[in-house]
Amino acid sequence: MKATVYIAATLDGFIARENGDIDWLPTEADSGEDYGYAAFMQTVDALIMGRNTFEKVLTFGDWPYSKKPVVVLSSQTVGIPAHLADSVEWMTGATPDIVARLAARGYRHLYIDGGVTVQRFLEAGLIHRLIISRIPVLIGRGIPLFGPLRQDVPLRHIETHHYPNGIVQSEYAID
Repeated sequence: MKATVYIAATLDGFIARENGDIDWLPTEADSGEDYGYAAFMQTVDALIMGRNTFEKVLTFGDWPYSKKPVVVLSSQTVGIPAHLADSVEWMTGATPDIVARLAARGYRHLYIDGGVTVQRFLEAGLIHRLIISRIPVLIGRGIPLFGPLRQDVPLRHIETHHYPNGIVQSEYAID
């Protein structure tokens, strides 16, 4: 099973403001660029995100993942709107157990999203790639992309792209 993080962060390392807002994040409509997102999504079997990320995505209007399976992780029951019931499910449990359950379904590539979820997968040694888009803005404080780790996580640089609007996207492998 392969697990990849594809995420944007401010230059000072935050994925959202303290209240969860991502108003600093440019949209595809702003730049006409999708930063490789569509091509990446074609390689993904399912998405895994935390409840807070799921609730934020619900505010976007249109559901951005089409019928791609989405697993929402939470220790509390998650309310899934009826129109998403065919593609979104709620799971709870230890991170390795969740990955094993999804592997048993035949999933081979998971997209991991959301601060706490990324941190838990990283801590469990289950992330294989990180694709991080650094947005050229400083917000001073917010929800950090990374948290404390028990040990160093060495990364191998794969490639870096830069875009005219100042976004720098780097991909790393975790071996």
